[in-house]
This record gives sequence, structure tokens and C-alpha cells, in this order.
Amino acid sequence: MVAVILLLAGGGGKKEPRRPDERITLRKRDKIPYGSFAAYEGLRSLFPRASVVTSAQEPGYWDSLSVYETKQAVIILCADFSADKYEMKNLIRFIESGNSVFISALNLSYEVTQLLNCEVNSDEAIVSLFSGEESPDSLTVSLANPPFPVPLSYTYPGVQYDGYFARVDTTTTTVLGYNKTGQPDFIHLKAGEGHLYVHLAPMAFTNYFLLHKGNFSYYEKAFSMIAPDTRKIIWDEYYVNHKAKKQQKNHSNWFINFMGYPALRAALLTALLALLVYVLMEMRRKQRYIPVIKKPGNDSLDFVKTIGRLYHDKGDHANLCRKMAAYFLEHVRHRYKLPTAELSDEFIKTLHFKTGVDETEIAGIVYFIRELGHTAVVSDKQLIAFHKQLESFYKKA
Repeated sequence: MVAVILLLAGGGGKKEPRRPDERITLRKRDKIPYGSFAAYEGLRSLFPRASVVTSAQEPGYWDSLSVYETKQAVIILCADFSADKYEMKNLIRFIESGNSVFISALNLSYEVTQLLNCEVNSDEAIVSLFSGEESPDSLTVSLANPPFPVPLSYTYPGVQYDGYFARVDTTTTTVLGYNKTGQPDFIHLKAGEGHLYVHLAPMAFTNYFLLHKGNFSYYEKAFSMIAPDTRKIIWDEYYVNHKAKKQQKNHSNWFINFMGYPALRAALLTALLALLVYVLMEMRRKQRYIPVIKKPGNDSLDFVKTIGRLYHDKGDHANLCRKMAAYFLEHVRHRYKLPTAELSDEFIKTLHFKTGVDETEIAGIVYFIRELGHTAVVSDKQLIAFHKQLESFYKKA
């Protein structure tokens, strides 16, 4: 029994072996397996005459480099090279001045692939990297011959995360290396007096890969493409410190991923616009039909017309003329404030002065009214003539 206890006690005292840090940082200060401390420190031996510094600033805004000088180099090592058009414009301008840019990234942004006229296949690897999924082991890369003298391949037992070029523009692009299936993963392009190198296997520049057997030779040969007389080198961590974090957040956000596809984005915006139009149309106030209300008729005028037709139909023209005369005199009294008891020549002149109607027309009306008091019969022609005189007066007065 004592032996069993001692055995258990001894077994319990054993410590589990320490597991290596498997974080993939690609940072130059990290000495963990998937940091890039060895790659950064190796630059001083490869370029002994160059000053090597680190920058976390946006391309074109470096403190140590100038787009107007030559013999300079920028090295960018990151998981996702998510440069936009403006940043690529600054890099190309820097290259055209006679400088070099070396980019090693698992994935390239859409703007970069459009500018380089290429297609990159690394979606599965980049999603696995940012989501924490396991990657197949054993990365293998090789260098092309030419320009390298011997087509050697290099491998290590670490994670494989890498991409490859599904298409390149052979008229402007030189392939410098391949992945384990023979697909290009390392290319060179020339812009102005400078050079651009794009590499899709950043794990090949991690501490683990470079310190595994003779893999440091791959690093030396790959960076030997940069001119040996380079005077200034920047190890750029802008896309590691800022853009990579943003991209990692984007990959975990389904809405941002959804909006990343132009067709889906256009469909969503169209649906939202249609919904907005529908809501605005339904917001209009709905009301019942309002019937058209006719203008009220003049009952007094209708009554007068009816009485006039009655007298006219009975043939009593004299009585009808008297009614018309009475209405005329009432109109003069009410509107022009003239007494009508005596229809004299003075009355005619005064009414002419107030109405502006010709004195002869007024005299014809007044003389006919005078005669109505002495006659019992009025002919159709006299009735019509009297009616016309009155209508003319009403229109002119």
C-alpha cells in the first residue's frame, strides 16, 4: 500500500511538458515560433551598409524614407495585405523612383489584385487563420530557375497557411517561386526604375521556418532580389498593427462579409431603397373622395327670368316693359344715388356723368320709360329694342 502511494505521489509530481506558443503574430519583436524576429535581425547581415528601422505608419508617410530618393526598400510581412487604392498609389510612386517593395502576405486586397492584374487563391487559408481553425501541417515552398541557379525546395513541420496566384499577367510578371503543388506563390513586377516583389507564404519568414534545418537559405535567396546597395530599409508593420486587426474583426462580422460582395451589396441596397419608397408612399394621408360643390345659383335672377318669360308668353309686353323700367330705376337709385322721381334732361346728364354711358343711349331709355305711362300697347320690336338698350347700359355702366 505504501508503495502504491509513493508511486502515485511520484507520478503526480511530474510536470507536463511546456507547449510552445502557437500564436501567429508575424511581428519582428516576437521570438515565438510564428513571430518574425529572426527575419528582421537577418536583414542587418544581408544588407550591412543599410540602416534598418521599423515603421507602423501608412505607406507614403514614413519618417525614414522619401519617395524622391533611390536605393531604399520597404518590407511588409502580414497576414492580410489590405491596401486600398490610395495606399497602393503611394507604394507605386515610391517604387517608380528606383526603390524596392517586398510584400509577403497570405492574402491581397481586391484593389491590389486589380492593380497587379492577378487573381489570388487564399480565401480558405485567411478565414481559417482568423477564425482559429487548424491548418494542415508542413509548409513547402521552392524557388524558380531562373532566376535562381538551383530549383531547391524548403519545408518545415509547422502550420501551412499560404496562398497562390491562380492567374498572373505574364507580360509584366516574372514568377520567382512556387508552393508544394507547383502553383506560383512568389512574383516580381517592375514599375519605373524600381521593383515590386509579392510573396504569398508569410509563414516561410517566421522564426520556426527559418530556424528549421537549412531553411534560412530560402530567406537569403528571396531577399537577395533586393539590390545589395540598398541604403535604407523599413520593416513596415502598419498592416500588422492596424489593418490586420480591422480585417480580423471584419471576418468575424457576417454583415461586413456580406457587404464585401458587390452583387449582394447591390441587392441589399436595392431592397432597402424599395422599402423606403414603399414607406414614404404609405405615409401619405389617405382621405375619402371630396365631391365637387357647384357654385350656388342666383335665385333672384332665376325668379326675374321666370317672371319675364311669364309676361312674354302672355303677350303683355307693356307690363313687362314697366317691370324692366322699374328694375332699371331701382338700380340707378341704389347704385348711383340719383332720385328718379323726375326723369328730366338734368337727370340724363347726371347719369351720363356718373356712369360714362353715352348720353344718347341714356336719353333713349328715359324717353321710352316716359312713353310707357301714356301707352297701353308695346310691340315685340319695341320690347326687344328696350331690352337691348338696358343690356347695353348695364354692360357699359
